[in-house]
Amino acid sequence: MATKKRKFKSAALQWTYDRYIGKDPKRVEEYEQEVLNAEIARRIYELRTKAGLSQRQLAKKIGTAASTICRLEDADYDGHSLYMLKRIAEALDKRLEIRFVQAKRLQPA
Repeated sequence: MATKKRKFKSAALQWTYDRYIGKDPKRVEEYEQEVLNAEIARRIYELRTKAGLSQRQLAKKIGTAASTICRLEDADYDGHSLYMLKRIAEALDKRLEIRFVQAKRLQPA
């Protein structure tokens, strides 16, 4: 099975990725999961702040604690649920959209 290799614009980032992630499928999977967690956290934060809401205000709108919103906006958190993401989307007058797209796989050399 071929593993996905990320391409970076920065030579330093590329070197770091190649050195510490490389072609190890387990490390690639872990890295991609961390990137996904960070993207979800960043998007929740951006939507909330664009709506002009504090974490406490958003929490109140969806019936949870501010600490939950804080946790969801933490890039290290990996417990995002579709149910909670849907509640956040609704509270921010957004629609949650999940898509499956073709994975780009590198061919072995």
